[in-house]
Amino acid sequence: MTFKQKIHHQYIQQVQDKEDVLRDMILALTEDSKNDAKGSAGDKHETALSMMHLEQEKLNYKLKEVVEQKLLLDKIDATMPHNTVALGSLIQANGTNLYVCLALSKITIDGKTIIALSPQSPLGAKLMGKKVGFQFEINTTKYEIEAIF
Repeated sequence: MTFKQKIHHQYIQQVQDKEDVLRDMILALTEDSKNDAKGSAGDKHETALSMMHLEQEKLNYKLKEVVEQKLLLDKIDATMPHNTVALGSLIQANGTNLYVCLALSKITIDGKTIIALSPQSPLGAKLMGKKVGFQFEINTTKYEIEAIF
């Protein structure tokens, strides 16, 4: 497995873990609401059920976002080399590794830190379509694209 494939696999796993947690939380709320419906009555009961329902709606919305993220990651072919920055590109700039996919948390693989960025983010949009040698600035630090994988 190449370095880029390891990165891609780790991000797929990260999104899958989020999905699993959200599904477990939704299931737990569903079970709680069933149990609460059997044993309670009155205004307090209605308020509790209403709060659980609102929480379930929020979790379902988050789950929908995570499923969409997973679908986007599934579209990326991590074996495909890139000459210009595109979705799925791994960019090396001044020793920094940037992976163009989604705005996800930093990860460390083989002792190297990888920053995931969305192509729609300000930096991602600036880098899209660029080639090795392109220079850009982040927080007053100048970077140059050294390699694209």
